[in-house]
Amino acid sequence: MAEQEEDFSSLPLTDRWVHKVWKVRKQAYEDGAKQFEKTPDEHDPAFRPFLQDPSLFKSAVADSNVAAQQEGIAALCAFLKFGGREGCLRTRGQAITPILEKGLSSTRAATKASSLEALLLFIELDVPGPVIEDVLPILSAKQPKVIAAALAALTQIFHNYGCKTADPKPVLKALPKVFGHADKNVRAEATNLTVEFYRWLRDAMKPMIWNELKPAQQTDLEAQFEKIRSEPAPKQERLLRSQQEAKARAPVGGGDEYDEGEEEAEEPAEIDAFDLAEPQDVLKAVPASFHDNIASSKWKDRKEALEGLFALLNVPRIKDGDFNEINRAFAKSMKDANIAVVIQAAQCLEALAKGLRKAYGKYRSVVMQPILERLKEKKATVTDALGAALDAVFMSTSLSECLEDITAYMIHKNPQVKEGTAKFLIRCLRTTRDVPAKPEINTMVESAKKLLAESTETLRASGAEILGTIMKIIGERGMNAHLEGLDDIRKNKIKEFFETAEVKAKERPKPIIGKTPAPAAGPPKRLMGGKKAPAGAKKPAAAAPPAAKEEPLAPQPTSRPAPAGGKLGMPKPSGLGGLKPPAKRALAGPGTMASPRRPPSAAPPVMDDEEPEYAAPPPQPKLGMGRGGLAGRSLAKPAAPAAAPVAPSSPGPSSGLMALERAELEELRAANDRLTKLVEESRHERVKLMSEIQELKNQNAGLIEDHTRDVLSIKAKETQLVRARSDAEAAESTNERLRRELERLKRALGKAEAMGMHMQHDDPRSPAGSVPSPSQDDVGIFRDGSERGGYGSGSNGRNRISYASTHSEEKENGDDHRAPPYSRNKMMSPELRYANSGTSSGRGSPARGFRREAGDGESVGVRPKYSSGASNYASLERPTSSAPAAGQGVESWKRAAEVTSQLKARIEQMKAKQGLSR
Repeated sequence: MAEQEEDFSSLPLTDRWVHKVWKVRKQAYEDGAKQFEKTPDEHDPAFRPFLQDPSLFKSAVADSNVAAQQEGIAALCAFLKFGGREGCLRTRGQAITPILEKGLSSTRAATKASSLEALLLFIELDVPGPVIEDVLPILSAKQPKVIAAALAALTQIFHNYGCKTADPKPVLKALPKVFGHADKNVRAEATNLTVEFYRWLRDAMKPMIWNELKPAQQTDLEAQFEKIRSEPAPKQERLLRSQQEAKARAPVGGGDEYDEGEEEAEEPAEIDAFDLAEPQDVLKAVPASFHDNIASSKWKDRKEALEGLFALLNVPRIKDGDFNEINRAFAKSMKDANIAVVIQAAQCLEALAKGLRKAYGKYRSVVMQPILERLKEKKATVTDALGAALDAVFMSTSLSECLEDITAYMIHKNPQVKEGTAKFLIRCLRTTRDVPAKPEINTMVESAKKLLAESTETLRASGAEILGTIMKIIGERGMNAHLEGLDDIRKNKIKEFFETAEVKAKERPKPIIGKTPAPAAGPPKRLMGGKKAPAGAKKPAAAAPPAAKEEPLAPQPTSRPAPAGGKLGMPKPSGLGGLKPPAKRALAGPGTMASPRRPPSAAPPVMDDEEPEYAAPPPQPKLGMGRGGLAGRSLAKPAAPAAAPVAPSSPGPSSGLMALERAELEELRAANDRLTKLVEESRHERVKLMSEIQELKNQNAGLIEDHTRDVLSIKAKETQLVRARSDAEAAESTNERLRRELERLKRALGKAEAMGMHMQHDDPRSPAGSVPSPSQDDVGIFRDGSERGGYGSGSNGRNRISYASTHSEEKENGDDHRAPPYSRNKMMSPELRYANSGTSSGRGSPARGFRREAGDGESVGVRPKYSSGASNYASLERPTSSAPAAGQGVESWKRAAEVTSQLKARIEQMKAKQGLSR
């Protein structure tokens, strides 16, 4: 094992960096971090392999072994910390995605901390935009822990760098989707990020996300916001490398000056809803009938037109366009006789000015004078609306642009207009961030003094307040000259307003004048430090003549110490006394004989041009100019002639080369500016494309959800269709069964009717003497012969049954029409069986209408015996009277008729139900 470790350590760092053994990789990461920490600057060769192959850090950050991954991310942090901006730009595209996917969500706390520090270093060395662009796609990852870690990283980014350095708009657009995530940890991190945004943006962030959140989430966020509302405004905790350099350069003029500038810069950089919102094109939505309605003779039409326009203009940000006609309509509405129209026009104008901001400045001349003229109204609702409109117009312009109209209306004949204009000027002085120029201050002071002589108390108070506010801006010392000639009462009133006034503009000349000695003390340090290095480089040049040819190769170092040498050499004029000897001039070469005469006069401009290049203060050119005068004085005092040739020798060759180099430097700067602009444009284009991609992804997700919903709906419809089909099949089977039953009943009815028709005719086998009476045809069903005997007559009598008994028994007992006649005869009543079995039917009573002929010897009321083949009652005689037999026959007929009618009614009902017509 020891030999293998020695072999591994003998391998180059880049080979060990990607070795298959994780311990070797881990050791390589540690060695790389140590090498980076020991480098003297960012140009050290130790960085070169990683600059040439940035994918080395991609494999290190995404190492499969967690221990090696921890050291790999730590090595990346060391590389970024000591490698500078170039290392950041080379490795950012390779390392950020693995950090977001595997580093931030690691189980090791050290890995998480190093991953977050790497992201913060990527931002510190360049700008936050590219890092945030790479983080946003991770919010759509599949694993909730990766999304939660990315949100936590965004929270730390905005906590350290703030919303002024890092643009919050792309993240705010993605927040509503994250709030709808199923994982509670993701929603918790989204809440933390939103609270962090609220620390910086306050209520300006709400229009971006608030309407897309659930009411419960809004309630929770409001509770979190309430806890931090009382906190002071947050400050940027971590500066970009460019900001650090600017801060390092600022103390040259004094640390207080930078602090003041920083405080001043923090105030106006406040972010509001306008900065976060996307511009909306409202011109396309303006109805075509707007101009016709606004010119209508009916005030309600004019008011309704303005109300509809206000609904369109009431948005955080409006896309610039041609609003000339609309502003002319506003100006005309200011003169409207109806104050409701005036108020609505003022509200529309305020919304348009706030939506356009600086772009609205070109319409100021159209609307400001009509608004100021309308201030003559005494109603507070009108003056408040007009004042808000004037404030919105002022925010889109400046005090200098509005001052002419303001001073003109401060001498208006109407006191109401004077008072409203004076209050508007006071609000302008409080909100402006630019200190007015002296002529503007004089104009405002003169107008305010005129108000002090007014007879109305409110106008005098307004004039005193104007003067007190101006005093707050320019200071008491600057205001004393303007207060001369005023009595003590007015001066005291002005000072009272001075003490209570709150302004945003700050007078800059005083701090700058007080700090002028500091820059004078600063440059000598640089000059002293700059002289020592080139002075040592010139000594070998003076000793050896061939070195004079190499001297022009470093013109800039030699040109800088020249004024410094003059500065330091003032007590030693002997250093400049060597200007007369021509020996040193000959050393510069034959081609430069004429150049030493020109540089003395041309040297000061060269120094002036060169000074800005090194960011030196203005006193330095004066020192260079004074060098010539000192040289004149130093000729009288010879001392140290050896140092004399060094100073004059440099201007000759360096001036020509410096001019060439300056031209080349200007070209390079121009090319650098062009490239910088191209880079910025491409970056903005990339941001725009990324936002479009994100929007398309959101649209795609919405379409997928709609498709899934449609598929589920289709499946539900198919299920309903299958059920309907099964129900239809069941109904068809029921219908078929009922149809068969109906056919059977029809056949049974037909048979019954045929049987009834047959039974109505006379039986041909009956005797001629037996003739039924008309009463028999009307009432009876059967016509029995008077004398029937034998088996045939008995069976015939048994088979002749009534329609009612047959069909009713079939219906009630469920017997089919093909059932044997025995079953039906068996079911017949005994009276019918006995009546059909003898020579006398039992119904041959006078009521039934049977009449016997003269030769018949049988009595009417005596029932004959049954035949031996028809019944077991051979010798049975059943005497019946004619009256009971007639009553039973009528009852049987009525029953049969009733059952028949019931059966027909049921058949008709079934036909109607099945849609059949008889």
